[in-house]
Amino acid sequence: MKRTCFAVLGVFALSCSNAQETPQRITITIPITGSATQQAPSVAGFGDTPLSRVPFSATVIDQRALQDAGISSLADITRLDAGITDAYNAPGYINQIAVRGFTLDNRFNFRRDGLPINAETAIGQANKQSLQVLKGTSGLRAGTSAPGGLLNLVVKRPRERVRDASLAFTQDGTLEAAFDVGARENNIGWRVNANGARLDPQTHDARGRLWLVAGAVDARIGNTLIEAEIEASRQSQPSVPGFSLLGSRLPDANDIDPRLNLNNQAWSLPVVFTGRTGSLRVTHTLVDNAERQIDLVAHGMRQQLKNDDRIAFPFGCSAEEVFDRYCSDGSFDYYDFRSDNERRTSDALDLAVKGRAQLGGFTHQFNAGVLFTRYEARFGRQAFNFVGTGKIDGRAVVPADPSLTDENTNRNERSTELHLQDMVPLGAQWSLWAGARHTRIERESVRTDGSRTTQYPQSLTTPWLAVSHAFTKATQAYASFGQGIESEVVPNRARYSNSSAVLPALKSRQVELGIKHASEPFDARIALFDIRRPAANDFRTRDGRPSQGDCTDEDPCTRRIDGTARHRGIEAEAEWRGGDVSLRGSAMLLRARRTGSFDAAINGLQPTNVPTRSLKVQAAYNVGAVPGLALVGFITHEGKRMVLPDNSVATPGWTRIDLGARFTQRIGEQTLVWRLGLHNATDRRAWQEAPYQFGHA
Repeated sequence: MKRTCFAVLGVFALSCSNAQETPQRITITIPITGSATQQAPSVAGFGDTPLSRVPFSATVIDQRALQDAGISSLADITRLDAGITDAYNAPGYINQIAVRGFTLDNRFNFRRDGLPINAETAIGQANKQSLQVLKGTSGLRAGTSAPGGLLNLVVKRPRERVRDASLAFTQDGTLEAAFDVGARENNIGWRVNANGARLDPQTHDARGRLWLVAGAVDARIGNTLIEAEIEASRQSQPSVPGFSLLGSRLPDANDIDPRLNLNNQAWSLPVVFTGRTGSLRVTHTLVDNAERQIDLVAHGMRQQLKNDDRIAFPFGCSAEEVFDRYCSDGSFDYYDFRSDNERRTSDALDLAVKGRAQLGGFTHQFNAGVLFTRYEARFGRQAFNFVGTGKIDGRAVVPADPSLTDENTNRNERSTELHLQDMVPLGAQWSLWAGARHTRIERESVRTDGSRTTQYPQSLTTPWLAVSHAFTKATQAYASFGQGIESEVVPNRARYSNSSAVLPALKSRQVELGIKHASEPFDARIALFDIRRPAANDFRTRDGRPSQGDCTDEDPCTRRIDGTARHRGIEAEAEWRGGDVSLRGSAMLLRARRTGSFDAAINGLQPTNVPTRSLKVQAAYNVGAVPGLALVGFITHEGKRMVLPDNSVATPGWTRIDLGARFTQRIGEQTLVWRLGLHNATDRRAWQEAPYQFGHA
């Protein structure tokens, strides 16, 4: 971590309805997860039910909250909620986050206006109205996905007159400009968003550029609403590889220059993310009266991604014959990695009927339908070539070797998901919530040279059930049970004794107990959760029995279900608004352990890169002597993270303080907003995360 300053200047014209308002009190906009008026995440599928009334945990972060916190990438939302933490967030690369200790799968755990997308790209924020994080097992809204939850991106849609422009500067030299314009006349609305940035972060050798252009239109014809939107974006920036252990030693963060980028060879090329996405949604209101309200919805989307993934990659230490860390003297093996022209296409079509109706003497709020998805990934050959030895001082010079020496893997997937959700009030205080999703998937893969063909179908069903009890209009308790599904096949390689075998579905289960309170001055939520997720591992097979050690042709691997990852914890959130002061805090205590593994040495141990505790606090003070001025502060604390699976090395916990101010002034009919921020005000150096990926710390 390093200290960063940012400044934002925003100019926008107020709508006619607000033209006479003069801002005197400015409060920080932060994610409110228990508000009596804020709607539950749309991805949950329960319509306009307030977030304070639904029986699950969720976080909604709007655009103003991101601006106040100086957040420009998806990774930085971890500063705003204790249940959301870093998973692998190298600058200039794909963002990955974890919820309740489980890393969200960028292929399956992301949604855009409720439809599945692939998040193996740089996701622009300029045309996003809010970010919604649904916590817990995700089987309620996803056919296959990791159990941490879902992240839904809500696209800006047309509304009344919008004229908004902004200019932002972040040291060392990042400069970004954006505008947001739109209007509505009669029954037709439109909105256009665009932004562009010159990226020059404090990290050396990481300059780049990005742009995004998006448009949305809608039209109402009688009882039918037609909505269309399109987005195009491009980001080009060298990525920053993670650091690693020096032999068995965790280097002191104060001894490492946080500006150092080991991807600093003269031949290093930027990672390029290009994306195009478009969607069309048609909503026809069939019935709308006091007893029934039924809508028919057809929502389709296509996403096309193109990535050029390149890096001078420090990985392993052949000199000491260890390949999960750097050498003890600070040297490492350098590789020239290149995978150009990666193409990923995702299609989705959801046909649903939803609304409210009377049946069997009860009122049902329901959502039923079918979701068709298709995913294709097309790659060329790739380079991963040893080119020499580097040093952690970043001064080593090695030659390039872009030879395409390795095959890649092309993938196809089709799925059909039948889904049904229902909420039934049982009297004045009790409500029953239920849902189920049946998924039929067909997956196939093949290497780019035509070898290792794998193909399999699988059918999966995930139920969800909850009951809630309202003690008062402001307070309710709930209990829920849900399942999630992951599907895995053994790689089609000669060193696997069960090559191409389809493993039993990895069915995760979550139980959650919670209580919520939402009133005008005070909101609070507390939730207890217990998530169990089966794990799959490779084992060397000798004499027909599993054993420890590396797999060989003589002693091949067997991939099988191997124990369970169990994450138990408590989350608490509270927000208080009184006079000129507003406070919000969230905390999570997490006990994550591995149980039932054949490798007894890891049973009972903490998984890598999962903090045991997390605390996030946000505060705002409206300076009465200066109308329009608000001072804001952020405190982020996380506990230690394990670096290695055997728990022999851990990063220490850390605390970070961010400060900011926002000043709003009226100039005629215009409003001018100034923001100034200082990230990591105490200039603390610490290892922010410790991902263990690809067999490497």
